[in-house]
Amino acid sequence: MSDEQEQPVVVNDRRRIDPETGQLRDVEPGELADETEGLAGRHAAEDAVPDPAAEFKAQLDERTADLQRLQAEYANYRKRVERDREVNATAAKGQIVNELLGVLDDVERAAAHGDLTGAFKSVSDKLVAVLQASGLEPFGHEGEEFDPSVHEAVQHNTSAEVTGPTVTAVLRRGYRFGERLLRPALVAVTDHEPANAE
Repeated sequence: MSDEQEQPVVVNDRRRIDPETGQLRDVEPGELADETEGLAGRHAAEDAVPDPAAEFKAQLDERTADLQRLQAEYANYRKRVERDREVNATAAKGQIVNELLGVLDDVERAAAHGDLTGAFKSVSDKLVAVLQASGLEPFGHEGEEFDPSVHEAVQHNTSAEVTGPTVTAVLRRGYRFGERLLRPALVAVTDHEPANAE
C-alpha cells in the first residue's frame, strides 16, 4: 500500500423521487440549476438542427428579391435608353433643320422679290411643309411685342403710335424647333414716345 490514502468514491443520487418511499425528495437549489442548464443545452442543440423547409423558403425569398431588383434595374435601363434615343433623334433633326435655315432664308427672299414661280414654288412649298411638320416653327412678325429672349434688336425707333416696345420690321425670321430656339429673329423695334403737348 502507498502512503496516500485512496479517495472514497461518492455516488450522488439525483433522482427526484425516492425509490424506496416513492416520495418527492427535497432538491438543493444548485442541483435544480444544473438540471435546468442541461435541459436548456439539449433543447438548444435540437433547435440548432436546420429545418430544410425554412432554409428552402429563405433561399427562395432571397432569390425572389434578387430577381425583382434585376427586373427593376432592367426596366429603368430600358426607360433611360428610350429617353436618350428620343433626345438624340430630336437633336439630330434639329441639327439638320438648323443647316437648312439658310435655304429657307433664300426661298423667303426669292418669294419677296417675285422670283419664286412655277416648279420652284412647288418645291419650296413642299420643303417648308416638311420642315414645319417635323417641328420647325417660324416666328418674328411685324406688330408683335418685342421679346428679348427670342428677338434680336438691330434698329431702334420711337413713335407715339405704339404703346410699348413693338417689332416694326423683321430683317430675318427666327425659328424654334420644338422647345429649342434655333435662331433669334433680327428685328427693328419701336418704343413708345409720348406726344409733345403744345
